Amino acid sequence: MATTTVLLREDLDTVGGRGEVVKVKAGYARNYLLPKGLATLATKGNIKQIEQERTALLKKAAIEKATAEAQREQMENISLSFERKVGDHGTLFGSVTSMDVAEALKAKGYEIDRRSIQLRDAIKETGDYTVNVKLHREVSVPIAVTVSAEGGAAAPAEEKPARKGRKNAESAEAPAEEAAAE
Repeated sequence: MATTTVLLREDLDTVGGRGEVVKVKAGYARNYLLPKGLATLATKGNIKQIEQERTALLKKAAIEKATAEAQREQMENISLSFERKVGDHGTLFGSVTSMDVAEALKAKGYEIDRRSIQLRDAIKETGDYTVNVKLHREVSVPIAVTVSAEGGAAAPAEEKPARKGRKNAESAEAPAEEAAAE
């Protein structure tokens, strides 16, 4: 298979960090990385240019990480609560998704992209969950999420075992108004 050597301009989780020279498939580079400005072809001139920009990039990365650390400090004690219609055994009609968590965080004044909310599957049962929010490549913050029955009628909900990749994961689909009312 044909590969192309590119110089990354942004951090990509699956490929590498900013400023790295990596080999990727030619189609991925040609159709995605290059048009979106996420990478440039790794020519000698481009590599020299990046070396000159490296100090500025390191400063920018340090500032981004410091900003993410500060935001993590602010967000550490946030908890979100969602009320949903519930059927038998605490099963929700619908689910709580990462988009619901993002809307609830936005209502509390935090502008978080839904793709940075690490929720493997939508939450479909009542209970207490922990959802990780990735603020930076190296900084993430756990957010406590509670999903309860609508109208305060508590359905029989037992302590659920933590699933792989999340801890008690059912809390992300309440409208922003409900989360803001806390």
